[in-house]
Amino acid sequence: MRLPFVLAPALVTAYGLIRLLDGLDGARGPGALWTLGHLAFLAALALFVPVFLGMRSALGRTTAATVTVAAGFAGIAAAAAQFVIDIAVGLMAADKAEMSALFDQVQSVPGVVPVVYAFGPILFYLALLALAVQLAVARRMPVWSPVAVAVSVALPIVSLDLLPLAGILMLVAFVPLVRERRFASA
Repeated sequence: MRLPFVLAPALVTAYGLIRLLDGLDGARGPGALWTLGHLAFLAALALFVPVFLGMRSALGRTTAATVTVAAGFAGIAAAAAQFVIDIAVGLMAADKAEMSALFDQVQSVPGVVPVVYAFGPILFYLALLALAVQLAVARRMPVWSPVAVAVSVALPIVSLDLLPLAGILMLVAFVPLVRERRFASA
């Protein structure tokens, strides 16, 4: 139960660091770093499924927690779709210009931009924050943990270059849950 709470934020940090390395040449993707970074974040998203379920369990499987997790799963699915598209485009494109043309083609499909790129993934982040707040209200997390989650969610909005720090803050926010013995057995 504890491992996803460590690995998910660690993989977010890894994605952020790989993304920074990929951009050192002035362009991100296509290539091995683009694919590796996106695979790391896709794995992080998969690990947030047991994270959300563990948070819900720690809340006693309340209606609010269940609804929040359902919204979070919708967000995870949307974000995962985005990353699968990004990986596929990166693998199919020979250069940045071809990537751009492929992205334009995918994003011209009605509904893709709002569901996969805009509003869908936001549900993941809002659910993560809402669960942290619920845990703090239930006194299963210290008050500073949801604050750390809120900052970790806000940092990439400021700049995607802050993703490594966002992952570290998520990990810090989860430390009380990882250390709590009764939570670990929930």
